[in-house]
Amino acid sequence: MIIEQELLTLIGVKLTELRQKNGYSSYEDFALSNELSRMHYWRIEKGKTNLTIRSLIRILNIHNVTIQEFLKNLD
Repeated sequence: MIIEQELLTLIGVKLTELRQKNGYSSYEDFALSNELSRMHYWRIEKGKTNLTIRSLIRILNIHNVTIQEFLKNLD
């Protein structure tokens, strides 16, 4: 069973990979370009905040990825 912190870290790593794959070299550029709080987005990528489903869906929509696709490949 995956503990909460491990899962938040895995989600953060996956979001970092998506961001980089979509041409954003820094979390700051991504956050600013998509009207997200830079600090909050940094904390999400680092697994240091309790990510809400709403926030996750918003970020995934920016990347044109469904939540089903994202969670399917989360291991």
